[in-house]
Amino acid sequence: MLDFPRWKISFIALVLFLGALFVLPNFFSAKQVESWPGWLPNRQLALGLDLQGGSYLQLEADTKELTQTTLEKLEDAVNLGLRDVKTKSGENVDVSTFTVDGNTLSFLVRNPADVDSVMQMVTKQRVPVGSGLGQYNFDARVVDSTRIQLTLTDAGLLDRKQKAMEQVVQVVRKRVDGLGTKEASVTRQGDDRVIVQVPGLQDPSRLKALIGKTAKLEFKLLAENVTPEMIAKGRSLPGTELLPVAKQPGNIMAVRRRADVSGENLTDARAAQSQQGAGGWEVAFELDSIGARRFGDVTQHNVGKPFAIILDHEIISSPVINSPILGGSGVITGSYTAQEASDFAALLRAGALPAKLTVIEERTVGPDLGADSIKAGKLASIIGIIAVIMFMLVTYGRFGVYSTIALIFNVMLIFACMTASGATMTLPGIAGLVLTIGAAVDANVLIFERIREELRAGRTAIHAVDTGYREATRTILDANVTNIIAAIIMLTFGTGPIKGFAVLLTFGIITSVFTAVTFSRMLIVFYLRRNRPKALVI
Repeated sequence: MLDFPRWKISFIALVLFLGALFVLPNFFSAKQVESWPGWLPNRQLALGLDLQGGSYLQLEADTKELTQTTLEKLEDAVNLGLRDVKTKSGENVDVSTFTVDGNTLSFLVRNPADVDSVMQMVTKQRVPVGSGLGQYNFDARVVDSTRIQLTLTDAGLLDRKQKAMEQVVQVVRKRVDGLGTKEASVTRQGDDRVIVQVPGLQDPSRLKALIGKTAKLEFKLLAENVTPEMIAKGRSLPGTELLPVAKQPGNIMAVRRRADVSGENLTDARAAQSQQGAGGWEVAFELDSIGARRFGDVTQHNVGKPFAIILDHEIISSPVINSPILGGSGVITGSYTAQEASDFAALLRAGALPAKLTVIEERTVGPDLGADSIKAGKLASIIGIIAVIMFMLVTYGRFGVYSTIALIFNVMLIFACMTASGATMTLPGIAGLVLTIGAAVDANVLIFERIREELRAGRTAIHAVDTGYREATRTILDANVTNIIAAIIMLTFGTGPIKGFAVLLTFGIITSVFTAVTFSRMLIVFYLRRNRPKALVI
């Protein structure tokens, strides 16, 4: 019992030192912590929405449009592939207009002799589910000898839906981060929902406006042969479409259906003051090498023609191409305010949403309510700590002092773990903290009661303490393993408040075992070494 290795003492001291180091920033203001040296921990405990106040949104993704979007992309891929398919005479294969029915895309090959070569090309567009190649999983077959049908498989659609939801979470997180908020939480819930929590944000309207946009950016040439009379009647030619002009109700313009450059080629976007002397703001953008080449080709061959800039199926600008734009960069003007330009740039940088999001639940928590929760939580924690300490001191005397010291360090380590891991303290987390405080001394109670039993049996002081720790530790570990299992289940399947409770409970279990079994034992060993008592009063 008295043989407590030096390395173990050093390890305990190191853990407690690191715990104190990570807790330290919480005793200073955020501005003071920012001025600390870079090698010092500077992260502070993150308060949840229910403690700090802020905005809560539950969003639902409309994944039904994925089928239509997938078929459109598949059509573009097939059209592109048809350029490389030649007839025996070396000409391009002649196919009819594509049609869509449900999850099936079909087209007619006019010459039956070309069907086999077209089918070989089509098959190259198909890849297994989960391959990550960004292609399509479909069944292809020939109907009536010349019609080719491409039917999206259920497995392929499910795979694309899963990837789309992953992309939704990433895009939403980038957009929320673009607001400059700290400790925002974006998590997926179920198959098609996303939870967004932004502590400290009291006005969710800007957040909803930023998140709700799909931000699908496209550059298209205006259709030349569609007359105003046709537009007035809602008609357009094949290969074109009618789109409304933003901020101009009733104004409709005809553009080519196929985008010349899309937002997928965008690498950066930023707000900048207008160079036209009007004092307004504009959005400057940059394209990758592929986008720059496409943009250069389009502008070089269409000087003098109007070029539509489209966001979410609305024309936001239609400037005339005055000269070729070969540098892969440009500006989008539109009399924006500084905030509108900043939000627009943040949308473009984050990328387009693959599915439309709808707000199905919205909550705003005021800071006053959070302050009351913190005050009540502090009071409950203090009362809990004092009550536990008084019980241990009255029941176990000197050994109760050691368990009290262990309890104090246990609370410190819990907050250190929460701070270092970036976990968020929530109202249920405070409940978990109060519960952990009460349960933290369970291990010491088991150990001390076992020591009492050994003393009643006539054991010496050192032998009784040694046996008490050795035998009780097995029971303590078994009991806490079951608690850890329950906490892991809550972390895995729980959401929101349940996870907040489970996180703190998990940290509390780990730290309480460490302080009760290892740290308190070290304190008792120091006492026994120094005093060598022949009898223990416990």
